[in-house]
Amino acid sequence: MINKKAFADMRKELENFDLLREDLIKISRDILKISKSAIYEIHRNSMSSAESNLKSAKKLISKVEALIKKDPLLASVGAYHEALEEYVEAACYLGFMKKKKLPTSKELGVSTKVYLPGVCDLVGELVRKAINSSIDGDFNTAKKIKDFVADVYAELMMFDFRNIPARRKFDSIKYGLEKLETLILDIKLKKKNK
Repeated sequence: MINKKAFADMRKELENFDLLREDLIKISRDILKISKSAIYEIHRNSMSSAESNLKSAKKLISKVEALIKKDPLLASVGAYHEALEEYVEAACYLGFMKKKKLPTSKELGVSTKVYLPGVCDLVGELVRKAINSSIDGDFNTAKKIKDFVADVYAELMMFDFRNIPARRKFDSIKYGLEKLETLILDIKLKKKNK
């Protein structure tokens, strides 16, 4: 004999999970979009707009956390991890640009598995900022970014990333650092030849 009520309960459970998952994905898209916008605002030196965007993203993250309390399996949805990584990238970029300080995973309220890939992605934005600063004649900012990225790289070298997704992102830091070192060398050579 089959317990039809048990099967009906399981169907209801899966239907509820799907509804919550759809909500989570929608909110995650918004977090991602707002965080990307914050990064854009930082590049434009509009720090107050970036801060406002990050506050909005943080509120949405709280909404997702409330959904996860309803069903802990939602924590493994990829869209949420991508959104959190983008949030970390934006928050770390703002932290560096405003205070020359990298916020910790605890300060941002995220796990190590989310934080590290976000920090790795940060390097790409910093390389872009250094290049644009150099174009504008602000070589001091480019040098500070190069030194900061070198410090981040040195810290991340101590991790054993093995076969986790952060490994590819970590590998990209080396190339970003090489670009920055080449940029600084070019600047020094041009100053010397003047």
